[in-house]
Amino acid sequence: MGGVTSATLLPACGKGVPEPASGIKGILPSMDDAVLLADGLGYKLLISWGDTINALGEKFGFNNDYLDFVQLDNNPDDYLLWVNHEQSIHGYFLTPEYPSSKTREEVDTECRDVGGSIVRIKKNDGEWQFQKNDTFNRRIDALTEIPIVSTRPIRGKTVAQGTLANCAGGKTPWNTILTCEENYHYFIGEVDLKNNKRSYFFNGRSRWDRYYDMPPEHYGWVVEIDLFTGAAKKHTSMGRFSHESATVVPAEDGRCVVYTADDKTNEHLYKFIADKPGSLEHGTLYVADTENGKWLPLDVNADPRLSDTFSDQLDMLIRTREAANIVGASPLDRPEDIERDPNSGAVFVTLTKNEKANRPHGSILKIFEKNNDPLALNFEPSTFLSGGKETGFACPDNLAFDKKGNLWFTSDISGDQINHKPYTSFKNNGLFFVPMSGEDAGRVIQLGSAPVHAEFTGLCFSDDGRSLFLSVQHPGEYSKNIDHLESHWPDGGEALPKPSVIVIEGEFLNNHCV
Repeated sequence: MGGVTSATLLPACGKGVPEPASGIKGILPSMDDAVLLADGLGYKLLISWGDTINALGEKFGFNNDYLDFVQLDNNPDDYLLWVNHEQSIHGYFLTPEYPSSKTREEVDTECRDVGGSIVRIKKNDGEWQFQKNDTFNRRIDALTEIPIVSTRPIRGKTVAQGTLANCAGGKTPWNTILTCEENYHYFIGEVDLKNNKRSYFFNGRSRWDRYYDMPPEHYGWVVEIDLFTGAAKKHTSMGRFSHESATVVPAEDGRCVVYTADDKTNEHLYKFIADKPGSLEHGTLYVADTENGKWLPLDVNADPRLSDTFSDQLDMLIRTREAANIVGASPLDRPEDIERDPNSGAVFVTLTKNEKANRPHGSILKIFEKNNDPLALNFEPSTFLSGGKETGFACPDNLAFDKKGNLWFTSDISGDQINHKPYTSFKNNGLFFVPMSGEDAGRVIQLGSAPVHAEFTGLCFSDDGRSLFLSVQHPGEYSKNIDHLESHWPDGGEALPKPSVIVIEGEFLNNHCV
């Protein structure tokens, strides 16, 4: 990745490595089928896959990912929590050998597993609790009708059937949630519009097309959702690709800037600048050139290279990846989550890995925009941290900053690669803490270890900073089948593993993060 240089790296806290000057004691990597946390931290289960959430009998979806919330009645102890659901149960250890054998009932189950959940949570007697059957609780899934915000119909329609493959996201200043559709092709295939070809992926999560008309062009968008009403709309303005995140930063003039990434090897980093305050429906999409520190506009009306290829702006947005390559965007190492440092204003981007380029451990990219202005079209890139044995982490994924401005992140070593070269020393996926000031600034400290095959996702701090909400995603993902489960978290024994949301609290957060 040209134009990006490595920063000075500090050793991870671990065996044989001195404790940080702050006295923070991390944990060692583990292969235990458990959520392990450093001293001063503990967790409680909030909600799990299959839990009934309302009187309609709707259930909490599978493989929960991104988390965010809005307050009810300005009460910091009363939230509507949004939870992304990225995959379905049949994509894992319950999948029939041949997806073509799926029944309509099985496909409908998969459709209800994905999308997102809206659930009310309240803090009662000092403990966060899920409010079962609250009137706000609802599901938005792959069967929900969602309008498409576009200049013309897409494949003859202005409404899509559902949202799916929901990975990370963001929150707007007007308290709506942005949920990102990532690997939609696993469910409904993909279309190569340049060559007019359609392809399907026989990996256990595809072939919904046998029962539903779900054009691939209806997916891969950023979806905006009102948690109070459930109203949703798909924005075409931010392009179509494997969206990983949609981090919103308000500019001084009131308009919103949205940073979003395409989670695929050698794909790109994007920035969308809205045309007016209070809306994301119209604006300009840019893609990053990290070689030269520039945001390149994707505008058919201003670039002959694009107008010669695409019939109009919407055609280009549907084929965003092609457009990014045409204007000369920089290929990156699977760009995933994006967060803005509340103190410095720098934009941090996780680059999970690039095995093709022999960069299997990943890194965290830091971008300083000119004059620290999110509207700027020039920036200075650098590598904040590189993964590897020296730093004690590999494959960074989700990011969050606590109230003091310390950086937290999680790792995403693929379940089938855990405890195998080149990831042997890292063992299960983890939760990491990086002080951003003081003697330990830049030091990576592991504070948590996930269950077997699982990853932590959706880092989200409560408004007071004393609670960290965290998804535990796909425990036991690479079990051979239901008779050979390699994880039984959270219930233990011989129980089926359940993706769940947990709440982490303790003196560590109280002493170091608020």
